[in-house]
Amino acid sequence: MFRVFIVEDDPNVCDLLSDLLNELPNVEVAECAATESEAINWLVSHQGRWNLAIVDLELAEGSGLRVLSACRVRHPRQKMVVLSNHMQRDAKRRCLSLGADATFDKASDIDGLLAYCRTAAEDATPGPQTDFMKL
Repeated sequence: MFRVFIVEDDPNVCDLLSDLLNELPNVEVAECAATESEAINWLVSHQGRWNLAIVDLELAEGSGLRVLSACRVRHPRQKMVVLSNHMQRDAKRRCLSLGADATFDKASDIDGLLAYCRTAAEDATPGPQTDFMKL
């Protein structure tokens, strides 16, 4: 199963994303976090048990940029993408420099995010998820 972690402070957006992602084959949403500290704590404490983190830049507390930075060192099969309303050229460049694998605009690119997730889940190598991250 391809496990997705969502970092989003709007519960309606988190619910909508969860519903859309859970409809994809072999994809499940593992958890949602609304703050920087919740997100970092979950991602670090569940090192080998997630495949994709979807991170918003503006959070109820803290920043998605710091979440990206905190998880720069991760297994190559673990991906982090940004989904935000603030995807101007400078923001995209900054996200990518902090380790984001892709960026998506909330207002115009949900379909692109879902296509990315579908492809990533299809490309994921099967096997135990708890042994692929030994950092």
